[in-house]
Amino acid sequence: MPQMVAPVREDVTEDQLKAAGAVEAQASVEQELLPADQAPVLSKMAKYHGPQRSGDIVMIQSEHTGAIDILSADLESADLLGDHRKVSPPLMAPPCIWTFAKMKEFKSKLGKEKNSRLVVKRGEVVTIRVPTHPEGKRVCWEFATDDYDIGFGVYFDWTPVTSTDITVQVSDSSEDEDDDEEEEEIEDPVPAGDVERGSRSSLRGRYGEVMPVYRRDSHRDVQAGSHDYPGEGIYLLKFDNSYSLLRNKTLYFHIYYTS
Repeated sequence: MPQMVAPVREDVTEDQLKAAGAVEAQASVEQELLPADQAPVLSKMAKYHGPQRSGDIVMIQSEHTGAIDILSADLESADLLGDHRKVSPPLMAPPCIWTFAKMKEFKSKLGKEKNSRLVVKRGEVVTIRVPTHPEGKRVCWEFATDDYDIGFGVYFDWTPVTSTDITVQVSDSSEDEDDDEEEEEIEDPVPAGDVERGSRSSLRGRYGEVMPVYRRDSHRDVQAGSHDYPGEGIYLLKFDNSYSLLRNKTLYFHIYYTS
């Protein structure tokens, strides 16, 4: 059991001494309610005071090895209790979005190009992963569908880019994506496929949210947008058809970067 030594300061005030005495008195009361083998531990913890402000030093000496560890109040990220706090992704700047009505011309052009059209099957979510490009400053997208709408949203994964290749990932629903990643606690969860209410909270907690997943009228107008690079990483363009139980959606898309 480590022996904890309180910090030594020359300018200790009377109020601080009174506060320390109150903590020790409370520990004495609680000590009577504990088993005999736990009482000494509580007594030692009551005498321990963490660094209060910049410059404070605490020395912790081991009873077994005699080794001394030094803690400083400047190390605010040091976690004595082993509680690894999860850091939320930084807030993202909003994208620029617009629509245009040249649906027939857009589909005709992309229908002739390779890898610019795919079918998002019923109940599926297609994620197009677009790495930031060293020669670019923003990502741009344009897409349309045949006959029916589709859910669409954009996220950003803060991860080192090892390849500038654009890849496509297909999953049965947004629940099934990233199955190999550790599950995270979700506050106010939105059920998978509920694109009327927006993106699932797990996506917002794991990635930077550029725009949430909502159903877009991509069968009426071409949906377009752009977003300035926030840094190095991978954009996740999500086409969500998980809410559809019967209909597959034919998707035409054009994704590129500009400088």
